Amino acid sequence: MNSLWQILYNLIFDYTLRTVALGTGTLGIVSGALGTYTVLRKQSLLGDAMSHAALPGVVLAFMLTRSKAPLVLILGATVAGWIGTLLVMSVINNTRIKDDSAMGLVLSVFFGFGLMLLTFVQRTPNANQAGLDKFLFGQAAALLQQDVVTMAIISGVDLVLMGIFWKEFKLLSFDPEFGTSLGFPMRWLDVLLTTLIVIAIVIGLQAVGVVLMSAMVVAPAAAARQWTNHMYAMVILSALFGALAGVSGAVISSTTTGLSTGPTIVLSISAIVLVSLFFAANRGLAWRWIQSLHNQRILQVEAVLLDLYTLASKHGDLTHGHPAAILHAMHSGAVSIERSLRELEARGWACCAQTDNWTLTEAGWKEAERIANARRGTQ
Repeated sequence: MNSLWQILYNLIFDYTLRTVALGTGTLGIVSGALGTYTVLRKQSLLGDAMSHAALPGVVLAFMLTRSKAPLVLILGATVAGWIGTLLVMSVINNTRIKDDSAMGLVLSVFFGFGLMLLTFVQRTPNANQAGLDKFLFGQAAALLQQDVVTMAIISGVDLVLMGIFWKEFKLLSFDPEFGTSLGFPMRWLDVLLTTLIVIAIVIGLQAVGVVLMSAMVVAPAAAARQWTNHMYAMVILSALFGALAGVSGAVISSTTTGLSTGPTIVLSISAIVLVSLFFAANRGLAWRWIQSLHNQRILQVEAVLLDLYTLASKHGDLTHGHPAAILHAMHSGAVSIERSLRELEARGWACCAQTDNWTLTEAGWKEAERIANARRGTQ
């Protein structure tokens, strides 16, 4: 408990941890919210392509301005990522190359070009270029208060534009052909949405890095998708998961020696994805397993109920009892007869008239007739 209070105290009063947590939390919110569109549009690799394509923009912005100001580098990364995205869209629309191949092509070319420029800049006799390589894997601990303010302003503009074009982006994600028939400029909406995603990616390069940034775009939305079928709820959950991963990653890395913040954030969001995959209601693997056991149990109880109904129908006497041994003989052993009979008795559908002689109640007879008629109707 004391350690928990110490962590909360540090989050509020420790400048470095507070700054890093605010920056990574902001990054998680905007990347998670906009990453929803990449997951729903089945363009998860697009985030990877954008983040890698941004690297040459960072280096070129430094080479042209000799400044490492966050806003300058973000603008350079945005332009490069946007150009890379337009190239991907152009290749897809004008050639026979598939989406994933076009993204992989642009990703590798831009990233290779960025590494070449980075190597060239690092070999120049100028100490001002130090730190540019941190954009590969990120250095969240180096975030300053003005960096967080810049990230927050840009993220706020991103989210406001997403809210303004909410209906249009929703239409673009699910039925762009219908949107075109209504007269919406779907091509320009696609470019606008892609630009917002590029901006969401580039503001996180300093914290998480080029290599890991794609995880912050895809993973929160993938986790949120397991919990809901509604887009609005998915966007909210994705933003919350992204913020939780950012803050928890910053806290874990600050309390453990030798852990980098960027990879720790990615591990945190990966843990959230795993929990969602296993325990999310309706979609989680554990939920499906429990639901499967429940459905199997219902089928077993219905099978025993129908057997009693068949036996009673042949005797023409509802009160005629049948021993459990007969029910055992009617099954191969996969059905737990005693357990099913106890459940039927608990529901008031069967009763034990004498020792080990089971009969249907009137309610059980009606339920068996309903199940038998329903099954005949589906055949």
